[in-house]
Amino acid sequence: MAWFKRKDKGIQTPTEEKKDTPKGLWYKTPSGKIIDTEELRKNLYVSPEDGYHVRVGSKEYFELFFDNNEFTELNEKLSAKDPLKFEDTKKYPERLKAAQDKTGLKDAVRTAVGKSLGKDLVIASMDFAFIGGSMGSVVGEKIARAIDYSIEHNIPFLMISKSGGARMMEASLSLMQLVKTSAKLAQLADAKIPYVSLCTDPTTGGTTASFAMLGDINIAEPNALIAFAGPRVVKDTTGKELPEGFQRSEFVLEHGFLDAIYERKNLKKQVNLYLDLIQNQHIRA
Repeated sequence: MAWFKRKDKGIQTPTEEKKDTPKGLWYKTPSGKIIDTEELRKNLYVSPEDGYHVRVGSKEYFELFFDNNEFTELNEKLSAKDPLKFEDTKKYPERLKAAQDKTGLKDAVRTAVGKSLGKDLVIASMDFAFIGGSMGSVVGEKIARAIDYSIEHNIPFLMISKSGGARMMEASLSLMQLVKTSAKLAQLADAKIPYVSLCTDPTTGGTTASFAMLGDINIAEPNALIAFAGPRVVKDTTGKELPEGFQRSEFVLEHGFLDAIYERKNLKKQVNLYLDLIQNQHIRA
């Protein structure tokens, strides 16, 4: 099958064929800059010429945050069921199996605990490559259990969001995860355990409407799409031209919904700085 399909209104790439981390010898950024993929990997998948942050997944974020990439994965075998017997062009179990085979993941989030700059940290990191990072019951359950682990062991919690929103194949069960994760974060706050939320490209839909915007500190990577409904939907609904950079992290920061934006290379240091400040500990070098 061709990698693109022609439509009446232009060329559109099917969602299942879109790429995240680049494959091949070269990678071309949206601005047209071309970079060797090995150099891109060494630069944390950030283009050195224009600063474009390529979408990456839990594997790369765990490598970035955990010292020596050493961590213990939590609840790694949880996998979704099909209680609604959902079927559109494919049956839901077939979609799950295809996504698992393609990505090597069980679902759209991985959770783990390890050391970051020498101190314990629990991380939940979403993977857009798995059905668009959509939030289903397993995503909500794994995040909830990771928060329980943080509370039980008195360890700070970092949520790395990258999601298209609720998973339509689970309907109301997916929407229930908004309440479930928000309630768990309230318990985390009651226990006075720090929570840092990192929004990456894209953070949209039910993810934004729940845990992604509930951090003690909300931060983002540069030029990340952060929204409830995406720009195209908003434009189609309002019929108006949108401001330049609408719903990108810089726009969101300017309008008060973020605390800061950091380049990927600075995330580990800055997250740990926030955690030290919140916990009133000595600042780590």
